[in-house]
Amino acid sequence: MAWRISGSYAASCSCNLICPCPVDGPPTSADGECKGFIVFGVKEGNLDDTDLSGVNFALYNLFPSNLTAGNWKVGIVIDDGASDEQADALEQICKGEAGGPFGDLANFYGEYLGTERDSVTLSDGDRPSASVGDSSEMAFEPLQGPDGGDVTVKGTMFGFAPEYRIGKGPGKSDRFGLSYEPIYGESADFEFSTEQAADAPTGRA
Repeated sequence: MAWRISGSYAASCSCNLICPCPVDGPPTSADGECKGFIVFGVKEGNLDDTDLSGVNFALYNLFPSNLTAGNWKVGIVIDDGASDEQADALEQICKGEAGGPFGDLANFYGEYLGTERDSVTLSDGDRPSASVGDSSEMAFEPLQGPDGGDVTVKGTMFGFAPEYRIGKGPGKSDRFGLSYEPIYGESADFEFSTEQAADAPTGRA
């Protein structure tokens, strides 16, 4: 079983700026947990013969402590425009059943919250916005450096891209019983595949 997906993403979580989860630090939200959602816009991709190009999906998380402590809660929402075959393929990938970087992450899962279908959107541009039905929405606002460029982070232990932009991610989210007010945000292009080494950027939300 071989798969590859690439495109762009936008994410938000309940941590205060800046979220420490990618460096395996403890969450900085008021309740000490990291609740978040990340929307992936797949521009190109496949699992074996199933074409995944053009499909959006969202990954929801609750990290009760630093990431390597495990016991994550994870659920996914796949755009309702995807076919049943595409939805099944993305579920296999996200649950880690198809191997690759998500297979590595699945070792930290404590509870899988399920797979749902709904409208999942992700806009293009430097300030992407994302939404999942009526339950979740966020608008990425990048932090600016002294030269006017966007602030980025790279080389983290857990990251959905080798380098990603960080900022604010205001909005709302209430899905899978994980209700929170988004604070932190990030965005980048991504590429994952079964060919990635085990020590490649492994992902977060």
